[in-house]
Amino acid sequence: MLKSDFVSEISPEQDGKEVTVAGWVHTIRDLGGKKFILLRDRSGLGQIVIDKSNTKAFELSKDLTQESVILVKGVVKADKRAPNGVEIHANELEILSKAKAPLPLDVSGKVNADLDTRLRERLLDLRRLEMEAVIKIQSEAIRAFREYLYSQKFVEIFTPKIIATATEGGAQLFPVIYFGKEAFLAQSPQLYKELLAGTIERVFEVAPAWRAEESDTPYHLSEFLSADIEVAFADYNDIMNIVENTLDFMVNRVRSNCQKELKILNHTLPEIKKPIKRITYSEAIEILQSAGVNIKFGDDIGTPEQRILHQKLNEDLYFIIDWPSTARPFYTRRKSNNPELSESFDLIYRWVEVASGSSRNYKREVLEEELKTRGLNIASFEFFLKWFDYGMPPHAGVGIGVQRLMMLLTGLQNVKEISLFPRDKKRLVP
Repeated sequence: MLKSDFVSEISPEQDGKEVTVAGWVHTIRDLGGKKFILLRDRSGLGQIVIDKSNTKAFELSKDLTQESVILVKGVVKADKRAPNGVEIHANELEILSKAKAPLPLDVSGKVNADLDTRLRERLLDLRRLEMEAVIKIQSEAIRAFREYLYSQKFVEIFTPKIIATATEGGAQLFPVIYFGKEAFLAQSPQLYKELLAGTIERVFEVAPAWRAEESDTPYHLSEFLSADIEVAFADYNDIMNIVENTLDFMVNRVRSNCQKELKILNHTLPEIKKPIKRITYSEAIEILQSAGVNIKFGDDIGTPEQRILHQKLNEDLYFIIDWPSTARPFYTRRKSNNPELSESFDLIYRWVEVASGSSRNYKREVLEEELKTRGLNIASFEFFLKWFDYGMPPHAGVGIGVQRLMMLLTGLQNVKEISLFPRDKKRLVP
């Protein structure tokens, strides 16, 4: 390794010790006889001091630009005025990679940039402390998601992302040419995770999915990360319980392990109040109608309506359950006591849907009837339906939009900002 230490992990107790650090030049202050460099690495920021008496290092430092990559060997000196209470007095300086100046985006944050500029200059944007905090929080959250489900005897699966037919029969598909045939990028792992729940009962997956979204909003992406759960011998009530327990575990883990990152983002995590409030779709429609919204049973509840519900319910996190059957995909089970409604739910954070799930149909004849009702070709789903001839248990599951969930964990309000290299109608690069 070229470096021996990370800058923000060096402590006053190391006073007098020689260290080797490396990273990016975050800012430079020139006080004539001394240069103060804030050096940034994966751990955060640390202060480097280059004195004029060190002729070689001082002369080299005159060529430094912001975001240049440097290696510094020096001695630790405790100083309460410096970041982390220490600074490193350089003995040797090596410029590993010099950055062009001026930069198209100010990584230090002194000059703000609009979102389009930030996404165009994305690598520089991801070097900002705020975006590094987002990356670390997402990593911790996904690790916690996996750990909790492993602790509940789930098995992680990896399903195909090139598929032969639409998962949900919708039009939001990206076609690809597959050895001369038309295929599609997967909208979700839905059908495959159902089959695998019929094999090993409890499964989950964290993987990309694709939807040709026409919506250009702060909440839509063409490529997104989906965290999926499927459970045999369960219904949608069981899945909602799993979702709230998993979410509670994730939030507590981020709260415990990401205090530094949360402070950088100036974000306070919400408390997960269990059980999370549940209202029916019919109740939601009645609340909206009483608030003067022109909406009727069967209509979708979009973001404007969700904002009103958030205000009326005074809840940041809640489930809307029992959606109309015709508004849900063919694999969603109808309620036995009212077939117009389905055993389904959406999890709403403020006014954004972050998860959607349901009990599933597990009898072939019911699935075929639901496909017919929606005008879908039964033959196109034979690869899926055939396995229901060989014993499929009742099962239920959920898909969670990770970038939308990250809004809860980071306080950011745009999924494009959260996605490392977002893909939407306007962006295919970087």
